[in-house]
Amino acid sequence: MMLFKTFFSRLALTLMLMVSLMASSIAQDASGGDGIPTDEATISAGQSLFEDNCTVCHAVHEVVVGPALKDVHERRPLDWIQSFIRNSQKVIQSGDEYAVKLYEEYNKTEMTSFDFSNEEINSILAYIKVESGKTPVAAAEEPAADGASATQAGASEGVSDFVMYALVINLVILVLILIVLAMIVRVLTKYLEQKSDLDVEDQEIISARFSLAALFKSKPMIAIMTILFVAVITKTVIDSLFHVGVQQGYAPVQPIAFSHEIHAGQYDIDCNYCHTGVEKSKNANIPSANICMNCHSAIKTDSDEIAKIYAAVENNQPIEWVRVHNLPDLAYFNHSQHVKVGGLECQQCHGEVETMEVVRQEAPLTMGWCIDCHRTTEVNSKGNAYYDKLVELHAEHSKEPMRVEDIGGLECSKCHY
Repeated sequence: MMLFKTFFSRLALTLMLMVSLMASSIAQDASGGDGIPTDEATISAGQSLFEDNCTVCHAVHEVVVGPALKDVHERRPLDWIQSFIRNSQKVIQSGDEYAVKLYEEYNKTEMTSFDFSNEEINSILAYIKVESGKTPVAAAEEPAADGASATQAGASEGVSDFVMYALVINLVILVLILIVLAMIVRVLTKYLEQKSDLDVEDQEIISARFSLAALFKSKPMIAIMTILFVAVITKTVIDSLFHVGVQQGYAPVQPIAFSHEIHAGQYDIDCNYCHTGVEKSKNANIPSANICMNCHSAIKTDSDEIAKIYAAVENNQPIEWVRVHNLPDLAYFNHSQHVKVGGLECQQCHGEVETMEVVRQEAPLTMGWCIDCHRTTEVNSKGNAYYDKLVELHAEHSKEPMRVEDIGGLECSKCHY
């Protein structure tokens, strides 16, 4: 009996060890053997966390404010990385040699502490691990971000060329018609000159010579020229009036040479990081010098342009940025209403800002331009109970999607006080 008990106890222990090893193997398969997850859902979640919280100071393949993060999971243990992300200063103050060296190397720039769980940090590392295995795209290989603009410009040039070709063809046809008419008149004149039974008045008409001066002095020609002159002047005046206050293409010189192409394009800094009021205020806000110093207290500190920011901070003086987009005082516009509620992207009104070395006004910002947008833009009512009744009432009268104009987007009082 004792022998059987010993046998079964050892058998049970063996089975438990096998189950433990299998569980460990499964866990390693799910985490890639280094504790970092490999499933697509976790990697996608990590990408969102990385882009929302880390891209201001870090990139995977290049140094920004902090070090490049390629293969960071191979440099330090997982628990060290988790502790450093949660409170980097605590790790540095503990005397950790690697943390202190990193702190000194990057100009003693303090890393923001993040209250992330282990699972969230692991998901970020999972995304970095995937990106680390990819070859970075060289700047020269990136497609032109203003491809849409180039297409539009090409289309505009195509229309202009078409109009020019049409005018030239019509002019050629008109000249040919005049030549044919002149030939017909000449043939008829010669034919009539051979007639001997013509009246005296007919003879005078045939023998009369064409006079250009007499043509321009004639009443019909004077009337035609007067009408054409008045039409040209009227059209010029009307076109000029329609462009009063329109600053499309306006690109003023700023007190500091700030490049959106570098910040928003090359380093992919979110517009909301600098323009803090865009989702919660009427105005998008011009960034203060303090926001600039979040990065430039550590990078490009020897730049002449950055020195202007230091001077503004030291003298407690605001940077006098020149406003690019101006609306008349009689027009009301709310950024948060369009960005937060309407879900519009910055580029829809401001153009491909991430490609602009010097920011310019891309859209005309006229009343007609705004109204056209309200007439064509569909209201995104999903998940917003505020629109439920409006959608129901709209569906009773129309099969078309509910657009901004259907909920009062064309009422004068919406935009004018």
